[in-house]
Amino acid sequence: MNLIIVESPTKAKTISHFLGKGFDIESSFGHVRDLPKSKLGVDIERNFAPTYEVPKKAAAHVKTLIEKAQKADVIYYATDGDREGEAISWHIDELFNEKKNMPKK
Repeated sequence: MNLIIVESPTKAKTISHFLGKGFDIESSFGHVRDLPKSKLGVDIERNFAPTYEVPKKAAAHVKTLIEKAQKADVIYYATDGDREGEAISWHIDELFNEKKNMPKK
């Protein structure tokens, strides 16, 4: 199965009309991680290394993406071609790489 991740549910629905079986199109519903709001989001002792967390509103979507990614043969990041889309793809990939049981493809 091929997993395609886009930013919006509308795009996921539209793309699903063009692709046949063998493709699972999922939306990230936008950003999946952010700097914490309750504390400083960078570690000043470690060259300002950022600390990210999954916002509560994104937790269910992130769980679904991770579950589907674990079953996927190939994962395509099809977010928008702007800096925001690139950041969303990077954060999703980082979340996948944090999971010990995620396949390296």
